[in-house]
Amino acid sequence: PADRVGFWAGLKDALGLRRRLVGVAQVEVTSVCPNKCGYCPRTAQGEHWKSRHMQPGTFSRLRPLFRESGRVHLQGWGEPLEHPDFLDMVAEAREAGCSVSTTTSGRRMTRDLAEALVESGLDVIAFSLAGATAGTNDSLRAGTPFERVLESIRVLQEVRRRRGGVHLEIHIAYLLLASRIGDIGRLPGLMRELGVHATVVSTLDGSLVPGWRGECFDPEDREKVLEARRELESAAAQARSLGLDFHFSLPEPAPTGSCFEDAERNVFIDAEGNMAPCVHLNLPTTPDDPRRRVFGSCLTGDPMAVWNSEPFAAFRAALAAGCPDISCLNCLKRFTRGNNS
Repeated sequence: PADRVGFWAGLKDALGLRRRLVGVAQVEVTSVCPNKCGYCPRTAQGEHWKSRHMQPGTFSRLRPLFRESGRVHLQGWGEPLEHPDFLDMVAEAREAGCSVSTTTSGRRMTRDLAEALVESGLDVIAFSLAGATAGTNDSLRAGTPFERVLESIRVLQEVRRRRGGVHLEIHIAYLLLASRIGDIGRLPGLMRELGVHATVVSTLDGSLVPGWRGECFDPEDREKVLEARRELESAAAQARSLGLDFHFSLPEPAPTGSCFEDAERNVFIDAEGNMAPCVHLNLPTTPDDPRRRVFGSCLTGDPMAVWNSEPFAAFRAALAAGCPDISCLNCLKRFTRGNNS
């Protein structure tokens, strides 16, 4: 087979001696989601949304790409645990020798699923929140109440500890909205209560959901950004004192010189096998999107040939040189800097 790995290459992989060309291969295993989060493009563009699962054969076509990726993240514009073959996909990605992660709403968590997730070898699972209480989270995330998310984490944590699943880290993926800045201080205590290893705080991109710009942190909103930074730095210090990891990012007044999503080394593959630099540049919508950038498909050729193609390589080189494609020019991720950068 084309993706067969020789003995010495396999040994280097096993010992971690080979640097892989791709940082993260983000795979949209599905764009189906039963939730209706107000700030999600799926909710805003529901009538134009393409809800579909990735076919197992399409996923298998990505094996050569996985062999060159440090991590495979199984999540795109949908709820990954809705896919009936999710656990098989974890196993297939693990066979390529890379770490595997996912992000979930927690809605489908059961004890049986928790057992299977721990057994699967999954490295990281992050649970999504947009508030640190039911009162602040639930009005934004219709379909997955705050208490349901917490119960899902507790169930997985209990199974993980009972089975000695030390390989699996449980994270919180927290979306910070401007109206919820006051919630940040609650996160370290919540992490300790749930036994969560890390929290990653991100912010909303107003270009994806224009009606929510007031909840975003734009580079020119310095007072709003500074207020958020004070709260986040305080929470990060508290988390550190508890031995927990706390990551956050906020925009600077000017471009930082790099893409915070590391689109220079990462790749996004949608549920139909199309390859793009990141999730923002290939939403699963039917209308033509002027920002859409797709450089090929794993269904029509070797995914590494797409990655190495001249147009895709030129796109990444321009971004790395600070002269990005027009689709990236005003992207918030070019202005964003993390607290651990």
